[in-house]
Amino acid sequence: MKDGRELLRGWGPPPGRLAVMHDGSLIIRAVAPGDEGQYTCSSTLPGNFTFHGRVLLQVTAGPENVFLSVSPATTSNGTVVVYRGSAVTFNCSGTSYPSQQLTLAFRGSSSSNDSLVSGSGDWLVFTIEDIQPSAQGVYSCRAHNDVSHETVNRSVELLVYYVPDRHPECMWSPTPDPSQIQFNCSWFGAYPTPTLSWEDDPADQGEGRVYAKEVTDSLSVTLNRSVLFDGQMLRCSPRHQAIAPGKETSCWFALKPPYPEGEPLATAVEATNVTLTCTEAVSIPPAFTTWRKGLKQDVIVPGSKYVLSEDGPVCKLTIVNISKDDEGVYFCRSENPLAVRDLEVYLTVKASSEYTGAIIGVFIAVLIVGSAAIIAKTVYSSRHRICLGTDFRRVEEDRGDVLSLVESDDEQIFQDAVPQLPPLSNSFHTTLVQIHRIPSSDHDDAETTAASPEQQEDTAEAEEPVDLVTF
Repeated sequence: MKDGRELLRGWGPPPGRLAVMHDGSLIIRAVAPGDEGQYTCSSTLPGNFTFHGRVLLQVTAGPENVFLSVSPATTSNGTVVVYRGSAVTFNCSGTSYPSQQLTLAFRGSSSSNDSLVSGSGDWLVFTIEDIQPSAQGVYSCRAHNDVSHETVNRSVELLVYYVPDRHPECMWSPTPDPSQIQFNCSWFGAYPTPTLSWEDDPADQGEGRVYAKEVTDSLSVTLNRSVLFDGQMLRCSPRHQAIAPGKETSCWFALKPPYPEGEPLATAVEATNVTLTCTEAVSIPPAFTTWRKGLKQDVIVPGSKYVLSEDGPVCKLTIVNISKDDEGVYFCRSENPLAVRDLEVYLTVKASSEYTGAIIGVFIAVLIVGSAAIIAKTVYSSRHRICLGTDFRRVEEDRGDVLSLVESDDEQIFQDAVPQLPPLSNSFHTTLVQIHRIPSSDHDDAETTAASPEQQEDTAEAEEPVDLVTF
């Protein structure tokens, strides 16, 4: 009987899904959820003895259709990939009858958590905002049937890709051969390992020539003068799945040959010291600068005679106790992997006696200028005691005028002849000016001689002073 209703009586070949066996067992084929219930067995034994048995039948199903999804994410070789800083959502689902328990668990290299979140429904959602590399590991969706105690587990491996916030670092290293250079590029802190490449800038070379390419976080390449040129843009570019479009990064060098600068001529006196200066500040990579002497460009070795010094891009050569043997051409030689450039400096050495005449000449000139200044000052301070006579010749038809300047001390002589100007408010002396008429040419003299006595007498009267001006 099931739940108080009779199902079968007796035994024999099963007419359908249900059958009673000789030992009293009840067989149910293809059990379905509708078969669950309270089953009762009543058996009559010889002697009218009756046996009663009771069984509670529960039908279970699952867990089944257990599934774990991660979004947004990409799949690479069965591994789920997300990017650092993104928001990642986990969906755990499954079905069980009559009930189930869903659990999302995590197991990582740094930590493990058997239960991030759990629930009794058919669906479980869990979100990680701003996911970081520490969240990388194995995530499991576990469904447990509460009746049958069966458990089904689905797991995925989650990788968190990321790149460093800084750009790659480019640098160079010199080699024993000055015509070669080693370029180094590093970009540490990316997962997984990036692909680095040294190449020409595509903007300069179209496709861009690739000199080295490798999956590594540090890449070196050695190039020589045959592949380097002025203005070349040599770039190190990383490739990585975590680099978003438009966020590409790189480092580069704009190569330039050396260009030493300085004064091409220098002069020094015997038994003194002189310093030749050369500046080279434009080359990339930086040039190696040396001083050389003579047309054969013999390398100058520092010592008691030659002192070499550097101050940033300035390279100096000091020659101690110069002699005539030091006269000649010197070369400031700058070399980097692109080219070699020379600055030619010619040094002239003069004997100390050559400057004796010049020194004496300068002394005499200073003496003359000083004396003239003293005399001028003396004259200027005594100007009121000096009588100056100035002849002014004015060409007229028949006569000329003469101005005579006299000291104001003689002013009293002419007080009766001319009006007296009032004295000045200051204490300066007064100067008198007397105008005399004189013949203007020999022709006038001749006319005067030829004139009659009466005419000469009139002329003499006319030549008397007619005007007197006081200043």
